[in-house]
Amino acid sequence: MPPRRSTRRRLLVMVLFLAQLLGIVSALDALMSTRTAPGAVAWIVSLNTLPVVAVPAYWVFGRSKFQGYVIGRREDDNQLYRVLDDKMSLVTPFHVQPSPGASQVRTMEQLAKMPMVGGNEVELLIDGDATFASILEGIRAAERYVLVQFYIVRDDELGRTLQQALIDKARQGLEVYFLYDEIGSYRLNGGYLAELSAAGVQVRRFHSTRGTGNRFQLNFRNHRKIVVTDGRFGWVGGLNVGDEYLGRDARVGAWRDTHLKMEGPATLCLQLSFVEDWHWATGEILTFNWQPVPAAGADIPILTLPSGPADRFETASLMVQHAIGSARERLWVSSPYFVPDEGVLAALKLAALRGVDVRVLIPERPDNILTYFAAYAFVAPLLEAGVQIHRYQEGFLHAKTMLIDRQASAVGTVNLDNRSFRLNFEVTSWVMDEGFADQMAAMFEQDFARSRRMTGDEVADKPWWFRVASRAAYLGAPLL
Repeated sequence: MPPRRSTRRRLLVMVLFLAQLLGIVSALDALMSTRTAPGAVAWIVSLNTLPVVAVPAYWVFGRSKFQGYVIGRREDDNQLYRVLDDKMSLVTPFHVQPSPGASQVRTMEQLAKMPMVGGNEVELLIDGDATFASILEGIRAAERYVLVQFYIVRDDELGRTLQQALIDKARQGLEVYFLYDEIGSYRLNGGYLAELSAAGVQVRRFHSTRGTGNRFQLNFRNHRKIVVTDGRFGWVGGLNVGDEYLGRDARVGAWRDTHLKMEGPATLCLQLSFVEDWHWATGEILTFNWQPVPAAGADIPILTLPSGPADRFETASLMVQHAIGSARERLWVSSPYFVPDEGVLAALKLAALRGVDVRVLIPERPDNILTYFAAYAFVAPLLEAGVQIHRYQEGFLHAKTMLIDRQASAVGTVNLDNRSFRLNFEVTSWVMDEGFADQMAAMFEQDFARSRRMTGDEVADKPWWFRVASRAAYLGAPLL
């Protein structure tokens, strides 16, 4: 054998041996650190059978715990915790004490580490035009400061409109803070950010790669969408900043989404979430207005629940499971990505079996082909249990909402998938009000009218290759 060929072969053998060794080490790490058994199995199998590909993928995408990010309010010795705990104590007079039988509220408060507070007014914002008209109006009316945080920001017509509104407020002497996710907004160009900075806007990106051991991982995203003005008005929901969210992208078509505007003490809970994220990005502790200002003529209770991979528990998944378990009459939920974990699947089946009207609204064709295939792997058992699956027909459904019985409504950023449950930083606001629940119900009814209801035959009639693809996609769901 020629010496050169022999050398190449020895080198190849060494590389493969090293890859296998790293695969074994990585599999041990996955065994000890992956949060779910299916996720651990998926990684262990791939790391040992195809280590050349799986090892770098694992250390980039496989992490399920965000080392370095510390939720300040949960660490007694943390300076941020001490400052924010003192500030948030001001909302204590507005704390709505749950009734003796309302264990579901107390559980949510324990998950959120925040109280449910009253004194609020809310407005349901349906689709992009209403949402951004409200947000831009609120920014222009701000008198002291503006906080803006989005997962995706585009340099397009809507992005430029938001940019100009922030520049105008900064030039008026207001404090303006702009936080964006470095992965979700990776296409946002430097010129856009430089113009904001030049006008006096404080611009930072949320570093999912900041911190020891995080340099090469891309698994964690800050998926929150929050706007706060003067500590009095807040906006949260599913919409990012881009023309497609207004239905202006011909490739995407009509965009169906939902946002929430709030006025009152609950806004400070959104502000707290922003301040924690800003602290991670900069190390700074922002000082703003923390004096609650109740809305005139309204007293609606709101509980805001941030969640993320730095939490001690899997907060988002537990929140959804608890909400489903508390339903007695009605459970309506919408999500663009529907690949729930075993706990949520079991909760949905049990709710339907005990007679709850369970309806899940998802897109006809989501923008992620893997989640599209994965959904068909578990739809049949849900349908057999009595869960209704409705597929939205008129464009892309992106709303993340939930309606429980006749009082509890949720608007936020959590999708019913592994990424939102375990990998993303998310936020959900729960509104406890019958009038608002009626508005949510009317919105859902309109969406159901624009959807088709799935049947068991539809799933059974899929060709064999489709069923194989569905099972394969579902087995990879913990990695999505």
